[in-house]
Amino acid sequence: MIMRRIAVFALGAILLASCGGEKKEEAKGLDPSQELRDSMQNIITQKDNEINELMGTLNEIDEGFSLINATQEKLMLAKQGEGANKSQRIKENMAMLQQALQKNKELVEKLKKQLNSSTLKSEQLNRTIENLTKQIEEKSKEMQSLREELDKKDIHISELDEKVANLNTNVVTLKEESTQKTEVINKQDKELHTAWFVFGTKKELKEQHIIEGSKVLQSNFNKNYFTKIDIRNEKEIKLYSKSAKLLTAHPASAYALVQDETKQYTLKILNPEQFWSTSKYLVILVK
Repeated sequence: MIMRRIAVFALGAILLASCGGEKKEEAKGLDPSQELRDSMQNIITQKDNEINELMGTLNEIDEGFSLINATQEKLMLAKQGEGANKSQRIKENMAMLQQALQKNKELVEKLKKQLNSSTLKSEQLNRTIENLTKQIEEKSKEMQSLREELDKKDIHISELDEKVANLNTNVVTLKEESTQKTEVINKQDKELHTAWFVFGTKKELKEQHIIEGSKVLQSNFNKNYFTKIDIRNEKEIKLYSKSAKLLTAHPASAYALVQDETKQYTLKILNPEQFWSTSKYLVILVK
């Protein structure tokens, strides 16, 4: 990175200037003592250590910016992507970006402290730190802008999910209502096409209170004695008797009593709708 190259150049210049200064001091004496040489060597070593520390921190900051840029690219791809785990990828990348930015902020602060406590003084390094701080601020603003954009999308997605959930609920409700209505309609249809018949001797019918004197089907007759049929399907009723008479009122034109070869009667319903229009109960007296 450019910042890193500038910092390296600045540190190199400092090191050369420092070494040059010490060499000039050494040149003043024609016969420098061992103590002076050791002292100068200690100063050079100290400056080397300070430079190494500064370079180490700069390298970490440089790596941090590389990670930030790479994470931003991943975020852009995640935003444009599809799939069930898209939201999860965005959240993970946002967390990684936040951590990288925070770490770089801490490293720049560390670099400031290192430079302040160092014997090295360089305007170029101070400008480098200022530029690094500006870069971090810019990245923070970019992340904040991205966060706001994602928050808006998250709200939109939540609203969409809510609409979809409501739609699904409505569909389920409609299905349930439709099922219930279908059941009611089927029940009503079945009831509409349901009839009951009974045939028996006078004695049998009296015992069940189906006939009482000259009256038929009074309120206390035994309904369980009747057979239930679907009038759409049942159009013939075998009476197993050579004598048959309808006691309930049904249009004569809608039915016929027909004898078989053994002279036993069968009721044939010629027009079911007309036949059952007067009563859904059929009572036939047989002998």
